[in-house]
Amino acid sequence: MQKCGMNKRWLSAAGALGVFFVSCSRVPELTLDEIARLNAGENDALIAKSVSKPWDGSEYKEGKVGGTWNSTVLSDPKTFNQLIAERDSSSSAVIGKTLDFLVDYDPTFRKWKGRIADFDITTDEEAGTLTVRYTLREGLVWSYYGSEKTVPVTSDDFVFWYNEIAGDKAFASSGYYQQFVTMNDGSQKHIDCVKIDERSFEFRFPRIVAEPILATNMGLCPSFLFRPAKERGGVDGIKNLFSINCDPKTIPSCGMWYIVEYTPSQRIVFERNPHYWDKDANGNSIPYTERMIVRIIGDQNTEYLLFKQGKTESYAPRPEELSAVVENQGDDYTVFNAEGSLSAAFWTFNQNPQNAASPFYSYFTNKKFRQAMSCLLNRERIINQVYRGLADPKYVFFPDANPFYDADITLSFRYAPDRAVSLLESVGFRRRADGVMTDAAGRAVEFDLTVESSGTVINDIAQIIADECAKVGIKVNVRQLDFQKIVESLTATYDWQSVIIALGSMIFPSQGSNVWPSSGNLHVWHPLQETPATDWEARIDYLYNEGSYTNDFSAAKKLWDEYQRTLLDECPVIYLVRPRSFAALRNRWDFSNFYYDNKNGALTEHLFLKDAAF
Repeated sequence: MQKCGMNKRWLSAAGALGVFFVSCSRVPELTLDEIARLNAGENDALIAKSVSKPWDGSEYKEGKVGGTWNSTVLSDPKTFNQLIAERDSSSSAVIGKTLDFLVDYDPTFRKWKGRIADFDITTDEEAGTLTVRYTLREGLVWSYYGSEKTVPVTSDDFVFWYNEIAGDKAFASSGYYQQFVTMNDGSQKHIDCVKIDERSFEFRFPRIVAEPILATNMGLCPSFLFRPAKERGGVDGIKNLFSINCDPKTIPSCGMWYIVEYTPSQRIVFERNPHYWDKDANGNSIPYTERMIVRIIGDQNTEYLLFKQGKTESYAPRPEELSAVVENQGDDYTVFNAEGSLSAAFWTFNQNPQNAASPFYSYFTNKKFRQAMSCLLNRERIINQVYRGLADPKYVFFPDANPFYDADITLSFRYAPDRAVSLLESVGFRRRADGVMTDAAGRAVEFDLTVESSGTVINDIAQIIADECAKVGIKVNVRQLDFQKIVESLTATYDWQSVIIALGSMIFPSQGSNVWPSSGNLHVWHPLQETPATDWEARIDYLYNEGSYTNDFSAAKKLWDEYQRTLLDECPVIYLVRPRSFAALRNRWDFSNFYYDNKNGALTEHLFLKDAAF
């Protein structure tokens, strides 16, 4: 996915998708309508007792340096090498704290703003080309923990990574496919990145695009270390840098933090970087927090226990915990709430032809089968049983923050078991006298649904899906798998069947250039297609490209409208729900600079301790 350089978030992500595993028959004596009514009454009270504080563009209050932020993470990082970390969320979250982005996007006010660089866009209408020039801030440096040694951040740190790492196919970087645009004749042309001087560099587009900043907002590397490593050892030379066994103090930082300690299966320790460019009026670098200790815990129950014991600073409560967390707040902590999240998990099906010999392949490549599965997805049951009513169904493709969101473009294949059976029967499926659904070859219909083993809410949802499918005679086997194994299956082995995952929100319609176009390396259901496998995927490719290159809003909307309608009709992915978010935060922190909403997440960079807490 393309990186938008969104503001840093310290609240544990584990709770965002976490719900303690419950049986689908949790309250068998109540109907779903009765559960919904009970939930609504309780939820109104819970929301009233929590605080809404969305980002409003206010100036930050000056704070004081000090304190330790205690947090948790579910799994160990696999590497400190940013290239390898691209495919591992735990690793990228760690190494990302030592890095930064060129610019930032404020989804509330829908504008880009400089971070470590200013930018200028020039368009040559006659030639049909576009150029983005970035100019780095003065005084940016790489520095080391406990050392006065600094190395200037230069254009080379970006240009080298773009051209010689991400731009070299041998490194298999997720950024490779984002370096090309599709021309009017269907050919692919490269976006060139050219150094101008030590602080300035340009991205030169062979075609005018709608969101050039989105396409070029990239991270950087310490080229003074990576370039010699490539010269010495090529691909292996790069990959051997900063393995998980290295001393993290040897990793330079131009970001907010140094990594100073890593004890496997126990903790990761960060120290504030006093050389970081973002400073308040008193010259103090952001963040104000001096130290951050992240415990590696492995499960969400431990995360909740640590918060109740006062050993962590924040917690995102799971639905069954929410009432207790809200009711127990007081002098110790405050609970904040945000409207439903912009992103949503989805259910998708493996259509990779390497699995053509398996029965599930013939199911999943059939449009009507996928539509039938959509008709078996009982979102209201998920909302009421899993989320206690604190979620909304996700029937649209774009989130409402996307400028091309249209409330009238919605999924028509909603929960309707009878319609699901009719769709299946229209392509040769039949129910036997014993209720078992069979395919055209007479085989009982059965397939796997893989979910992350630590994502308990997704486990719960999967069980509901399996139960609803069982009602029409389809057997769905819920398989729990480590997240990294899921990533490997999706990107390397392609040996999965169906899966529930989340890939973030699409504030911009052209986000996800490696997901939605057929050639993308994360085109989940069938990645890295040399040519589109289906006519509708070819159409999606066309609409995605044309929409990305159309600046006229009315013209672009026609393209993006068709894009959404096609994906909602073909059902390669089936979105689930949008949960409301809650976050508990210790009262020892001054909340003046804290904001929490569905667009920005938890904005915590400027948090500082109350005077009494020092």
